This record gives sequence, C-alpha cells and structure tokens, in this order.
Amino acid sequence: MNEILFFGSNKYPKLIKNEPDKITKPIQFKFENENENENEKQIKQISSGSFSTIFLFKNGKAIEYLNENYLEDSNQNPSKIQIENIQKVTVGFSNEAILTKEGNVFAKGRYINSNNPNQFINISSLIEDKNDRIIQDVVSGDSSIYLLTSNQNVYGIGSNENGQLGFDSETFYETKKPILMMKNVSKIFSGNSAYHVFLLNSNQELFVCGYNRYGQLGLGESRKETKIKKLTKIQNIPKGKIIDIQCGFSFSVTLIENEDEKRKLYSCGDYKFNGLGKNENTYEFTEIKSSLFENDDNILEFSVGHAHTLILTSNSKMIGFGNNYYGQLGNEDTQLQCNPIQIELPKLRFNENISNYHISCGYSRSFIYYSPLSFSNLEEDLIKLFERKEFCDISFKTKNGEIIKAHKLILKYRLNQNQNQIEKLQEIISKKSIKESNQIFEMIYSNRIINPKLYFEIKEIINLNEKIEETMKRIYLNENENENEKDFIIERKEKQYKFPKLILIMRSELYRGMFLSVTNDTSNKVTDYSELSNKSFQIFEYWIYSNQIKDEIQITQQIIDELETGIDYFQLNQTNPNLFDLLINKFNNQN
Repeated sequence: MNEILFFGSNKYPKLIKNEPDKITKPIQFKFENENENENEKQIKQISSGSFSTIFLFKNGKAIEYLNENYLEDSNQNPSKIQIENIQKVTVGFSNEAILTKEGNVFAKGRYINSNNPNQFINISSLIEDKNDRIIQDVVSGDSSIYLLTSNQNVYGIGSNENGQLGFDSETFYETKKPILMMKNVSKIFSGNSAYHVFLLNSNQELFVCGYNRYGQLGLGESRKETKIKKLTKIQNIPKGKIIDIQCGFSFSVTLIENEDEKRKLYSCGDYKFNGLGKNENTYEFTEIKSSLFENDDNILEFSVGHAHTLILTSNSKMIGFGNNYYGQLGNEDTQLQCNPIQIELPKLRFNENISNYHISCGYSRSFIYYSPLSFSNLEEDLIKLFERKEFCDISFKTKNGEIIKAHKLILKYRLNQNQNQIEKLQEIISKKSIKESNQIFEMIYSNRIINPKLYFEIKEIINLNEKIEETMKRIYLNENENENEKDFIIERKEKQYKFPKLILIMRSELYRGMFLSVTNDTSNKVTDYSELSNKSFQIFEYWIYSNQIKDEIQITQQIIDELETGIDYFQLNQTNPNLFDLLINKFNNQN
C-alpha cells in the first residue's frame, strides 16, 4: 500500500472528493479508482501544477488527475496515461511532459499543441539534429518545457513571452518546435509556475534568463530589468556544489553543499509573495538562516510551489515557509509564514530512515510520500549509489584533476573480466571531463548507450550485453576470488559469511535502511542467521545474488516455514519476483 500524505488546495482538480477545498493538515491520500489496482504499486514521483497532478509508479506507468473543467465526465479522474516505461513526469502551469526510459519526451499543453492541447505529442522527435534526440532530463516551467539531451545540449519549447527561452521575446514570442538554447549543460532548473530557467554547465557555472521583475534571477540589485532575454552568467553564486535549484513565481531557492558536505539553502526574490524564508527582498542568493537548522542537521531535499517552500532534514524535521492561503504548509492554519517554521510530521512508517520519504510542492498543494530505492531495478539503484562515497572503493582522476569514485567489484565484472581493463578505463577517464566521466560510468552501470561518441571509446572494454543480474550471479559463483572485497558479515552457527553491502541494499529493506540511513552507523555489523538450516541459508545466499533458486534444490515445507519468517524480519519481499513467491512456485511444481 502506498503511503501518500496530502495537504493544501483540494480544487482544480479535486483530489479527495469527500474533503473540503482547503486541507490544512496532512491527511492520507487514497486513489479513488480502486479497481485499477494502481494503489498497490509503489510511488516513484509526484508532480503537480495548477490544473493537473500526475502520480508516477515504479513500474513505469502513471495516472493523472485533471481539472474537472477539462473533462466531459468528472468520474474520469484519475485516468491512465497511455505511455509506457515512464522515467520522469513534470507538470507546469499549462503543460505536462513525460520522459521515457528510451529517452523520448511526450508533452501536451496550449503552447505545445494549440490545436489539441490535451493530446500528448513526441516533442523530442521534433529536434532538427537527429543525433540530439535522446533526452536525459526534462523540466517544465510555467508555459515552457526544457529538454537536456544525452549530448548535454538544452532545448526549449513553448512560450518565450518573458525571454525564458533565451531569445528576444519581442520578436520571438513562442515556438512549437524545440530550439537550441545552450550547449555543455549538466543540469536544468525551473518550476511549475516559473517564467525563468537556470542552466548549470559542467564547470559549475550558472546561467539564467527569463522574468526578473522581483529579482528572482539572482543577478544582484544592479540588474532590475523585468525580462532578461539572453542567458546571463551569475557572478555572485555562493561557493560550493549546487545540488538543486527550484523556482517559484517570484523567487528562487538553491541548495548548495560546501566542502564539509554541509548543505545550506539560499534564496532570492521578493518577500511579499513569499517563498524566501525571510522578511526582506534579496536580489542575489542569500542564505536562509534559522535556529531550526541545527549543526548536526542536514537538508535532504526541498520543494517549491508557486509561493511556498517545504524542506526535509536528516533529523526528521519538515520545515516550511511562504504563502499558506490553502493550507499548503500543513500547519493547521492559513496564515502567511515569512520565516521558517517547523511543521509537525504525522507518524510515518519508517521514521528511523527519513531519507525514504520525499516532498513535492504543487502550485498551491503539497505531498509527502514514501518512495525507497527500487528493489526491482538494480541498474537504477547502482546509478543512484554511484556517488555515495561509503560504497565506492576505486578512484579515477579526470583531465582536470577531479576525483570520481566507482565500485571496483562491479567494474571488474562489467569490464569483460580482465584486470587490465580497469587500467584502460583509468587511461580513458584521465582524458575526459567530469561530465564525460559520469556519462561513461552511467553507461557501464545502466547497460544503456547514452552517449554514442563516448561509447565508441569504451566499447572494446565494456560488456554491454550482460545485465546487472547476471553480473551479480557471476560474483557469487566466483566468491572465493572476491572474498576480500565483501564487506558485511552475516554469522550463523559460529561461521561467518561476507557479503557486499551494495548487494544487500538491493535485496533487503532492512539492510538498505541500515546502510543508507543518514543517522545510523554504516560500519560493519553482524547479523545472526543461526535459526536457518543449512539448506535454507544456501537458498537465501544464492537468491541474494541471483534473485533465483538453484534448480537442484528440493523445497520442503520446513524450508518454506523457516524462510517465511526470515523474509518478514529482513524485509526481503520487495524484489520482483520475491523469494517467497519463488519458493511456493517451486514447491508446487515439485509436488
């Protein structure tokens, strides 16, 4: 069962039928159409604008709630989006965009398809350069959409009324085809009600264009033009690594990590509409200060709506500020909150691991939802874990001297089982930028060709035909060779077994919570499996690596009973197919 909490505007669309138009305290959200069975699937992402809200599930499917004024029959809410293998959804004020795992983007809206604004069309296929049609990321602004290609180029489509596409808005009002805005871009940032966009290049240089009446572009008090029509470099961005930027209508908020890995929030814009977290205007990025941000507390993530901001911290605190007319701050009133306040979180399922929870601010509504790392897609998880220092054990140096880390155990089995291949990879990375290096490792981990030019250089050393599941199996079959590379101890009957933490994370919610918790110790720990018989443990051990049961193993009722208890305790039932289903199927076939 999904865990989704909802608060704020319950109108346009009406998300919960039997509740008022303003919900000022977080309540449990349940999907209306129980027959569709979508509520049994795990949530991956929620994106909400002024007139629509999309729920994306981890199986790559999505449903949307639309403003009832756009529907002939209000009972059509929610409706299935007829697009498969969805990777990301993004909703603006007047548009929606869908990114698929194949790198296509489907979008709809009055600025995208004025003849039929409710019909999705493939906008990535409209890019003139055919070599630039594989899309890596997509972000919606209020009335425009931004596409980041696998070649690190950014295209814009939609309205350019305020210069948000980086061109003279007086002569270039809008476009129905994506136009090239900037090259060599690593990230794009905008918002569901924003008429402006930020682009970050591989050198951590930040560029911006669009509506600037309230100083929301962060260019400083000397730049007070209402519209910045060309991409302009921001000179006074605070020092550190830019993690995220989110844009409201009249303000922008950025999350920056310093050398000590401490994260701080900075904002710019006009406080009267408020999402700044302060009581005064600021025309350049200025730190949001509050006693609520303790020294040992770190910011996990934040989300911005039209005029409000919510923050989730490592100490399980939710902090918010800004417009609260619809109750979108969830603090049981509708009063404007200029300064940060702590918002009481309801009792959540796994409070000890708050990093499993996420927040999403719509135009004037908010969501908290439970979405742990996927257990059915090892490749996605490996990419997410790629930059986690505690799971990386081999370093590569780029041409500019930056250090990028990777998993030696996985690399060894993805590089054609040849030790010299790691040395060849070292040589290739030494000639590449940090951006290109990240793309190379993403191709190695994800089994996808996201940059054909870079793939051509590594194709002789990488085995792109082998899936991660097969790699896990081969690691198991050669366990003696890799004994020193396994770093977690499982003990049973006075004998110890070593497992890679990374693999246990993929299979067990208990271990994932143990190793990825922002508060718990991630050092080696010993878990006792002495209650399992030898056969049961052999089944468990093989399944951990391969997600399968050996053909020659005979399943008995005793084995099922023993492992059923272990499955519940160690929370092993999230992988598809899960261990218990495999046991039952094999038991039935044998009898």
